[in-house]
Amino acid sequence: MKKINLSANRPIADIQDNIIFANNGNVVMCYKVILPEIYSLSEKDFEDIHGAWFQALKSLPVGCVVHKQDIYLKKVYSSEKLPNTTFLEKATHAHFKGREYLEHRCYLFFILTKNKALNNPKYVNPFHKVSKGIPQQQDENINSFIGSVSDSVSFINNSRKINLVPMASSDILAMAENYFNGFNEGYDTDILLEKNKVNIGENQFDVLAINSELCFGDRVQSSKTNEKFTSDNFVFHQGFIDGLGLTLNHNHIVNQILYLDDKQKWRKLLDKKIEELNKSSNFGSQNKVVLRKIQHILDQINADDNSRIIRGQLNIVFWARHAGELDKIASKIKTEFKELDIIPYYPRGEERKNYILNSFCCYSSNFSNADLYVTDLKHALCLFINNTNYKSDATGIIFNDREHNLPVLKDVWDEHKKRIKARNFAIFAPTGEGKSFLANNIIRQYFESGVRLVIIDLGGSYTKFAKLYPEKYAVLRYESGKNLGINPFYISSLHDVGPERLEDLSIFLFELFASDFKVTKAQSVSVKKILLHYFQKVVEKHSLESFYKFIESNRDNLLNDLGIHPDYFNISNFLHIMSEYVGNGLYSFLFEVSEDQTYKIEDKRLIVFELDEVKDNKEILSVMLKLIKSAIQRTIWKNRSEKGIILFDEFAKQLKFDNVLESVEFYYQAIRKQNGAIGIILQSINQLPKNSTSASILENMQVIYSLHNEKGYDELVKRLNLSSHDLNQLKSIKNNLSGPRKYTEMFIKIGKESNIFRLEVPKEVYAAYLTDGSENEALMAIYKESGCMEKAIKEYIAQN
Repeated sequence: MKKINLSANRPIADIQDNIIFANNGNVVMCYKVILPEIYSLSEKDFEDIHGAWFQALKSLPVGCVVHKQDIYLKKVYSSEKLPNTTFLEKATHAHFKGREYLEHRCYLFFILTKNKALNNPKYVNPFHKVSKGIPQQQDENINSFIGSVSDSVSFINNSRKINLVPMASSDILAMAENYFNGFNEGYDTDILLEKNKVNIGENQFDVLAINSELCFGDRVQSSKTNEKFTSDNFVFHQGFIDGLGLTLNHNHIVNQILYLDDKQKWRKLLDKKIEELNKSSNFGSQNKVVLRKIQHILDQINADDNSRIIRGQLNIVFWARHAGELDKIASKIKTEFKELDIIPYYPRGEERKNYILNSFCCYSSNFSNADLYVTDLKHALCLFINNTNYKSDATGIIFNDREHNLPVLKDVWDEHKKRIKARNFAIFAPTGEGKSFLANNIIRQYFESGVRLVIIDLGGSYTKFAKLYPEKYAVLRYESGKNLGINPFYISSLHDVGPERLEDLSIFLFELFASDFKVTKAQSVSVKKILLHYFQKVVEKHSLESFYKFIESNRDNLLNDLGIHPDYFNISNFLHIMSEYVGNGLYSFLFEVSEDQTYKIEDKRLIVFELDEVKDNKEILSVMLKLIKSAIQRTIWKNRSEKGIILFDEFAKQLKFDNVLESVEFYYQAIRKQNGAIGIILQSINQLPKNSTSASILENMQVIYSLHNEKGYDELVKRLNLSSHDLNQLKSIKNNLSGPRKYTEMFIKIGKESNIFRLEVPKEVYAAYLTDGSENEALMAIYKESGCMEKAIKEYIAQN
């Protein structure tokens, strides 16, 4: 048995920036690799990434070694990044804390070796110090190498799919310590090398490798079919060896090591091998197989002027506490290889030790020709893993990833507009698929992060979660024949009458009395002049009726006094149309109030307008939306620095009428001036009529949520210009509504980025989002008794 004490055999002599000067004379440039999210890449994406790697690495100097290392570690989720203040936040924090997942770290190392020919003997002691000492400064050779690597790194970073970030010296040291400490946490340990096993602390290590051309089957490619999500009518892709990455779900490291050799040298060697095999091919079928494989490699190299011959190795180092568990992991890895038509090599004894120690970046140039396959660079790059875990943004709405159901924060607001220019959103889902549930989840989290919300609701889906914040919400419910208590003309003093207020009021009036023709600049100026004159002359009890009477009583001199040509403002027309809204007019009840109620909502951060009773009356609904808009502009968006969202639920019912759609378009135009967003909820995109107004709304919508739709997604794809991979993602949506971890899946597209996310919530959150059915009735009965929604939810959960 041999013991390695790392403090006596330090692999690193010096670190300068992201460059290691190793004990054996190697110079290693170290980068952290930021990869795309798993499941987010299409077949073409995999091809593009493969092409970018090839272009970036093919021009590196002869004798350079490239080592890509993917480390997968079993971890326990701590919940520390989740908010933990409110009742529902605390429930979510506790629900996910302690959940197991696989952490992925990806590194890329470029190694300049002393031995340019890379012709190592079979075993090299990795801890052997180089006799000539370590270079104290960067000589011309090193500077030239740094220049070549920098060009490669820039090329990769410009491809936009993958980002290489220089490692900090502290990260390099931590990585080295973790590797040689066997990823044991909380203590330092030794490496014990026995004939039959390698032990580091409590962990036993083993390795499987692809180290010869004979290991490969007929072909490798940049991606393959993902059987889990592929169905009869679509194909979902994954990277060629992704099955050895995140989905393996055990502690392991995937090492991909490339030796960039002299093309001519290895071409001659292959020629020689073929000559020998030709002579002996009659002595057995195995020789014929080998001959065919090597001939194929040589033919590819000769046919492609761009080819770059390399030697390479893929190895997987894995570890566990017990030998039995180690065997299970080995069996899983072999099964994955079998599916790829690859036969791995299983190193034992001295070989195993050699593979594990020399898979550390400082020593990955130590492998001999017998440990490496010979092939073209394009072939070897198919064995790169090009995706990673779902990424959390610094802030955002909590969804769940598709791998471990872990919370993922997604910044769908995008304060600095890096991904999206407009933060308006839409939720598409048929009845019963959970769109109100999803909307509650998004809206509730926005609310708890300080965003002001206005919900225009025709279905009554939000009052329950609102009741968790009794001091902060207001519900204004329309009842037949009554007004909402919003008076657009209300002012507290003449100081309120500024240019913006006059602009808003004039738009409001034109929407009421001139909705069927385009307003000219002259007409707009005329109405603003009349409004200002009205506020200056009438000092109290301002209202639509008061304004109407003011024009009626001054109709003979009004235009003359203000210098307005009669063509620009038709008083008779105005009085005729507006008579419907005043006095004994059909809709006068909508404007009856002279004292404004909007002060009641000024300090509320959650305002729900329930218009369920009005959904079938085109005229009242249209006026209601205009009144609500005037209230929003005067209260919620007085402070433009404050974030605000308007949500239209059951939007299709509001869209039955043309003037309603136009009214909504006004919201979209107004929102641009504000720090805000508009959300709409639809059963199908076909509920938006195909016209220029709808096109304008869709154009300004850059965050898309879609739940499962058994009728398909063709119209959604067509009208939102979604990609073929977006469609494959949509088709792969599967819900799981049984078992301990219930979840729904949804497609989310933020700007150009898309993926499938899950929604899994604790019982408390589920209860808060219930909108109908017997469960909801039972919960509301408890609430009526206690008067406290938090208590009611706790009691309901205890009972069930």
